[in-house]
Amino acid sequence: MTASVERPGVPRLPARRLRAPGWTRLRTVPTEAPFSLFYSLILLGTGLYAHLGDPRTVHDLLTVSSTDVSNLSQRPLLTLLASALWVVGGITSPYLVVLLLVLGALERRVGGLRTAGVFLLGHVLATLLTEIPVAASVAVGHLPDSSLRRLDYGVSYGLIACAGALAGLLSPRQRWALTGGIGAALIAGSLVHFDPLTDWGHALALLTGVACWRYVRRVAR
Repeated sequence: MTASVERPGVPRLPARRLRAPGWTRLRTVPTEAPFSLFYSLILLGTGLYAHLGDPRTVHDLLTVSSTDVSNLSQRPLLTLLASALWVVGGITSPYLVVLLLVLGALERRVGGLRTAGVFLLGHVLATLLTEIPVAASVAVGHLPDSSLRRLDYGVSYGLIACAGALAGLLSPRQRWALTGGIGAALIAGSLVHFDPLTDWGHALALLTGVACWRYVRRVAR
């Protein structure tokens, strides 16, 4: 708490209490989050194409963009970037709205470049840490060769990492409430649609976001 200031002839100013950032300071204004808005428009465009384009062509593009072991071993950088240009579910996916809100709120506090960095960190780490064990399992014969060409794409890893990092900018009670809520949602999702590889990827992405707490708090505007 800061001390009050009192001078002759000047009214006494009440002390102000410093408060940790709360939900109201994380609201998104599109003009203040150009990266998030631009990225959301790209995803909207690819979602529209996936819905209206030729199904065979769409399938071929998704196959090339898939972050499976086969694609990652041949063109890792292109595959990692291309896979983040598609949203599972297309234009009907709730990811489109959630991504704009989450990335926009984080961008307002730490900037577009750092937000993109957190997103890519979660996207890349979660992808590699789930696909490398698949490659090893196929090599020793524990999984069939078809596992090397598993269709996998989307923005969920990067989005969850940004949501986890965003929690670090909240007050302690809100921080753990948001983190716990994300974890509970991931567990509920795994019960509805069990996919061990994706479920582990989501958990790793959330841990990546939590690991960024100290960094985002230091650079927050």
